[in-house]
Amino acid sequence: MTSERASGGVDRTVGGAAAAGPVAFIGLGHMGAPMAANLARAGVDVRGFDLSAEAVAHAREAGVPIAATAAEAVAGARVVITMLPVGRHVLSAYSGSGDGSGDAGLLAMAAPGTLFVECSTIAVDDARQAHELAVAAGHRNIDAPVSGGVMGAEAATLAFMVGGADDDVAEARPLLEAMGRRVVHCGGPGLGQAAKVCNNMILGVSMIAVSEAFVLGERLGLTHDALFEVAANASGQCWALTTNCPVPGPVPASPANRDYQPGFASALMAKDLDLAAQAIASTGVHAEAGSLAAEIYARFAEGDGAMRDFSAIITDIRERSLTTDVAVERGEGTS
Repeated sequence: MTSERASGGVDRTVGGAAAAGPVAFIGLGHMGAPMAANLARAGVDVRGFDLSAEAVAHAREAGVPIAATAAEAVAGARVVITMLPVGRHVLSAYSGSGDGSGDAGLLAMAAPGTLFVECSTIAVDDARQAHELAVAAGHRNIDAPVSGGVMGAEAATLAFMVGGADDDVAEARPLLEAMGRRVVHCGGPGLGQAAKVCNNMILGVSMIAVSEAFVLGERLGLTHDALFEVAANASGQCWALTTNCPVPGPVPASPANRDYQPGFASALMAKDLDLAAQAIASTGVHAEAGSLAAEIYARFAEGDGAMRDFSAIITDIRERSLTTDVAVERGEGTS
């Protein structure tokens, strides 16, 4: 495993071989549009495409050159980057179903030897299938899911977890560094997705633990500031506490101070934890905390929680605690 930081962040201009030839960017949603815009600002000849007219309009306003069709975006491209919602969308776009440009998929449209960079967060098995499809069609493929959310995409501070051959990762690195701050080569095909799944399982479990601790602290009479001051400087310290704190006040930039407007929506956390649960089941790992976290976020994302930041899980914990109080008062118990 290797890890490197992009330099300083002041001049992200992509030059040399990395700038030789167009880059197609397929998928211009909340993450894809700012990522593609950062490539364009770095001097890359980007051609963006999305089936959503609203997404296209937003991306164009952000400075992304737009192609009329996927075929036009991919024609002559040396690299094709995809940022799509789930694995089935990636596989259908690769193979030709649902890409909005007829029967031919992206693999059939691309020139031989094109490097496909898959940035969506999808199942490890789907990533490996996408890799096999690309290789069978005469292309190259790496998986490069991201961490950092919309704010990281806009600020070009994303972290990329990459799986693929050394040479292909090296070729893609200047492009990834134009969109992010850290690129970690995790190993062969699918291992970028594996790292993303494991990382987000840690994040989901830790946010639940931090949120439960704050609700417990409230019941015991602790102020938020007091608990934060202790935990942030002791063994409870973690990213979910010190960067994305689920209560307003201690971390002014956290979504809790903006009524949980999402940096990373609970629906996306539920999706990622479901991918973790699938990986747990397929490997036979006894991961009770990860499996339970997947259940908790799936339930929360079924309702209004879906579009709130994943730190809003604390509101669900509070509400369920009130329900427990009522049951106890009625003599119903909690068992």
